[in-house]
Amino acid sequence: MSVIDSVNTEPETLSAIAQLAGLAQHRGSCPAAEEDHPRPLLYGYNRGCAGHPGNPQRPLLLTLPVTPHSHVLAVFPVPVLSPGVQCVQSMEGSLAHYEERLRQQETEIKSLVTEIEILKNSGFVGETPSLEVLREENTKLKYRLNILRKSLHEEKSKSSTSMININAHLQDVFGVAIRTAYPDLENAPLAVTPSQQGKFGDYQCNSAMAITQLLKAKDIKVSPREIAENIVKNVPGNDLIEKMEIAGPGFINVHLRKDFISKQLTKLLVNGVQPPVIGEKKRVIVDFSSPNIAKEMHVGHLRSTIIGDSVCRLFEFVGHDVLRLNHLGDWGTQFGMLIAHLQDKFPDYITVSPPIGDLQSFYKESKKRFDEDEEFKKRAYQCVVLLQSKSPDIIKAWNLICDVSRQEFQKIYDCLDISIIARGESFYQDRMVGVVRELEEKGFVEIDEGRKIVFVPGFSVPLTIQKSDGGFTYDTSDLAAIKQRLKEEKADIIIYVVDNGQGIHLQTIFAAGHMIGWYDPKVTRVEHAGFGVVLGEDKKKFKTRSGDTVRLMDLLEEGLKRSMDKLKDKERDKVLTPEELKAAQTSVAFGCIKYADLSHNRMNDYIFSFDKMLDDRGNTAAYLLYAFTRIRSIARLAEISDEALRAASQNTEITLEHEKEWKLGKCILRFPEILQKILDDLLLHTLCDYLYELATTFTEFYDNCYCVEKDRQTGQIVKVNMARMLLCDATAAIMAKGFDILGIKPVQRM
Repeated sequence: MSVIDSVNTEPETLSAIAQLAGLAQHRGSCPAAEEDHPRPLLYGYNRGCAGHPGNPQRPLLLTLPVTPHSHVLAVFPVPVLSPGVQCVQSMEGSLAHYEERLRQQETEIKSLVTEIEILKNSGFVGETPSLEVLREENTKLKYRLNILRKSLHEEKSKSSTSMININAHLQDVFGVAIRTAYPDLENAPLAVTPSQQGKFGDYQCNSAMAITQLLKAKDIKVSPREIAENIVKNVPGNDLIEKMEIAGPGFINVHLRKDFISKQLTKLLVNGVQPPVIGEKKRVIVDFSSPNIAKEMHVGHLRSTIIGDSVCRLFEFVGHDVLRLNHLGDWGTQFGMLIAHLQDKFPDYITVSPPIGDLQSFYKESKKRFDEDEEFKKRAYQCVVLLQSKSPDIIKAWNLICDVSRQEFQKIYDCLDISIIARGESFYQDRMVGVVRELEEKGFVEIDEGRKIVFVPGFSVPLTIQKSDGGFTYDTSDLAAIKQRLKEEKADIIIYVVDNGQGIHLQTIFAAGHMIGWYDPKVTRVEHAGFGVVLGEDKKKFKTRSGDTVRLMDLLEEGLKRSMDKLKDKERDKVLTPEELKAAQTSVAFGCIKYADLSHNRMNDYIFSFDKMLDDRGNTAAYLLYAFTRIRSIARLAEISDEALRAASQNTEITLEHEKEWKLGKCILRFPEILQKILDDLLLHTLCDYLYELATTFTEFYDNCYCVEKDRQTGQIVKVNMARMLLCDATAAIMAKGFDILGIKPVQRM
């Protein structure tokens, strides 16, 4: 055993030991027998503080295992570990560091083994000293790595307020078990999923079959059941698994501990619905909505606007820095005809603001003149040239037209409770020259009949970055936009919420950005969240009876009318105040329109039907909003205040004895798993399906477990089961947060 004096030891050494001191609280998961690796001995150490609670400066004495057979006694003050996420992130960094070192050394070992085989074949016998040193160091690294992994699991579960992703936690546990059971198996498959039936436990680990196939490829024949048994035997100690059973050919059925679920529910009630730990904060840019100036928003803009807002809400909830961008179509040749028409119709527009109330009609008038009047067309082109050269009078006209459009767009965004920053194509005009120059300097540009084009590997159609007349294109604009977002905004994630029809174009732009060297797809996530079109009930593109595109404002107003009719049919106008009725009308109308969109897989087309979306049966917003208000009313009718519920959450154990309580408790705590899945695939219908499952699971619970017992004669409250009232409260809290992510506003009374 060595003794290290903190006064005379290098700071880097002390820092490393201090880090391990905070981590090495459990046995290392070393391949050799556990008794060969005694537990680290800690003196004067109090979890979560430096030194001793009564004496913060008291030094820490630590017997630390460095290898299976050697220890170090360290004497130094303990640095305070950052709480919660920062602590987990610090250890994840250390873990990644050791894993990288391990990978490098194992590669070196394989290389040396190959060299030795060559030397043996040449008559040389024996191993090189460097190989022996590497193997010894490799053993040490594996040992430290296992300590770090185990401690990382502990820290993730100890996060003071965040909800725990149980599936991810189980994956960590089984990941350790598989690596311990099969240390030589690289990239061993890890599959943990919720069980579909209660009789098969709460979760299942289904890795054994896939591992069998990997071992078979190495000429190692082991049955899946034997592999499952080996995995179970190596599962590290943890606080969430009650028992494991091996079923069939090798399925591992996992039963969770009730006290673990109970504690997590209590944490949820005490702290509110807090986001799960998702790693470092990132800069996220979401490009969505994107209507064209001088044209009204129509039903075609509905999906991008609703999906994009919900994606933003999700990334914001988990703690990322989100920039919501509206890539308006506010530049181009169409503005020439609009400005020329404005000059003719309102010649004093520079001094008197023109009353352009109906911009759609104004656009149609100018387009008609452009198509029929050659003289007008020439003046329109002259206006385009003046606009591009930023003539003050022409810029004034352009701003007037843009302002009218933005005001109309804002009315819709206000209705749908959407915040977004307008940053149109005009924003990138000055950057386009630099983009073309960069592409030329790097040798990517080819000339084709006067046009400057760029071929991107993997795509047959080139990007046109400059027309023969010197003008720029949508390709140039989109390249300038992605470069600005990567280089100036420093985006870690960029998401384009644009219809499926733009898929090939966007993939070409992304590939071009990579080709030029603006970003590395392994580091920066650039993704197209495409979506299908909105269909009418005839399964054709949704249009008016006259065949025109449906105006979005008309659609929202129709929703308001129909939701009020529905509320009056149910005679809610007789029990709600005028203010409550108005709030319910807005909640149902806009909530149903949003939910009808988000509850479908965005990749598919969907049929727009007011009758279906306002139906209060099945997976609709109407059903969920009614269910939410009913759940919220349980405590109110039982005369239990919010303060009483908060107090009860501190001292009432949620026992989960009844099978329906247990089922509901587990369902509530699956919320972080659902969010993580959507963060990965951006498919929001998963959240809708989960909320519907939660609401129906609650109904099962409420039908089978009394919460409030009343006297049948008098109606007086006889008994309140406070633990079950807390389950009601937890259900409502999760539903409220789910609604918030979907952009739906529930009401207390409906």
